[in-house]
Amino acid sequence: MGARKRISAEKRKEARKSMYFASLRNIPTSPRKMRLVADMIRGMEVDKALGVLKFSTKEASNRLEKLLRSAIASWEQKNERKAESGELFISRIFVDEGATLKRMRPAPQGRGYRIRKRSNHVTLFVDSKNNNGDQN
Repeated sequence: MGARKRISAEKRKEARKSMYFASLRNIPTSPRKMRLVADMIRGMEVDKALGVLKFSTKEASNRLEKLLRSAIASWEQKNERKAESGELFISRIFVDEGATLKRMRPAPQGRGYRIRKRSNHVTLFVDSKNNNGDQN
């Protein structure tokens, strides 16, 4: 590895130490369905977002609830203390498209219809409110 590449990799590694996030990869639901649930909780406090996800009827909300709990655990591990009520909020959440499995379905007159089984990747960042105030 070249010197410039190593230096930029080390900078990225240092910046990542101060971020608290969790990510899910290759979730077998379409990105559009996952974005509907992600939009519901974007920017919310963590406790309120957990409540919204708990009582949502969408299948994607179960996966996002588990992901949010993982991000909270990441924050608690890096800060070596428990998160207090109202301290954390979801700073960023985004859903990217994953690999698409292409399948064929029999159609009339010897044709085949293509079925696309989509998947997605979700990344969720949490941050503390007092930490965000220091940067502004």
